[in-house]
Amino acid sequence: MTDPTTLRERVGAAPWGLSAWLRRVDSSFVRSMRHNAGVRLGGSIVAVLTIVAVLGPVVSPYDPTAQVLDSRLAAPSLAHPLGTDALGRDVATRLVYGARVSLVLALVATAVRLGVGTAVGLVAGYAGGVVDAALMRLVDIQLAFPGLVLALVVAGVLGPSLTNVLIALSVVGWASYARVVRANVLAVKDRAFVESAQLYGTPPRRVARRHLMPNVVNPVLVLATMNLGSIVLTAAGLSFLGLGAQPPTPEWGTMIAGGREYLRTAPWLVTAPGVAIMVTVIGCNVFGDGLRDVLDPDHLGNRTRRKPT
Repeated sequence: MTDPTTLRERVGAAPWGLSAWLRRVDSSFVRSMRHNAGVRLGGSIVAVLTIVAVLGPVVSPYDPTAQVLDSRLAAPSLAHPLGTDALGRDVATRLVYGARVSLVLALVATAVRLGVGTAVGLVAGYAGGVVDAALMRLVDIQLAFPGLVLALVVAGVLGPSLTNVLIALSVVGWASYARVVRANVLAVKDRAFVESAQLYGTPPRRVARRHLMPNVVNPVLVLATMNLGSIVLTAAGLSFLGLGAQPPTPEWGTMIAGGREYLRTAPWLVTAPGVAIMVTVIGCNVFGDGLRDVLDPDHLGNRTRRKPT
């Protein structure tokens, strides 16, 4: 019979606790982040966008919703760096306020997806059996529908508003997190340190938090980072179709929808928010790709080995 004291020592010494994981990444992780080109470039883009979204409205001299019909469709100038729209509103100011809306939507929707998906994946992978089968069938049903189509249906049924867009974006993406988390839980739940904790009588909740969660943090972080850009793009698409932010709320998709009638005479109305969406998506994807290299040394090694000599 196994000695409980030995089990206690094995469980306590297992380097898989969340606090131990945080201690390990404290120095090496930050050092790797500094030397990764993708993290530096993508992180710089995301940081600049965040700073602009937070500080831009404070320093902007214009009201994003105030109409100045005498200045309608003014070309870019020193007074209006990105011109004005059909109602005389400063495009640069509306672009900055739109960044705040888009980033908040992306962060909140990602947080909801991550929380729901991680919980479902942990329960399915650790419980197994009927529970696993039932939860994964729900995941399969959700993944059977194209994400944008499902978001359109949910937003259309609930009605046009930013709150309903947030609900639609949250409903669409949690299943991918569940599958990633479940796969990583299945890969480690039969390993010695988990079995030792179970034999010692550790409650399932503590086993999941201390021994399973650290093994799903890395892939979930990468997935969440790369999902930020897709959420911004989807939210802009829903607003462009009239299901998201409603005028006069400054939002990138709404700005493109309002400026498409003036594409020939005032192309800056569409170009400015379009470039903002493109830069945001590229920044999030590049940052996520670099973060994957930092958190997954094997992936980076494979990429290095595939380089032509």
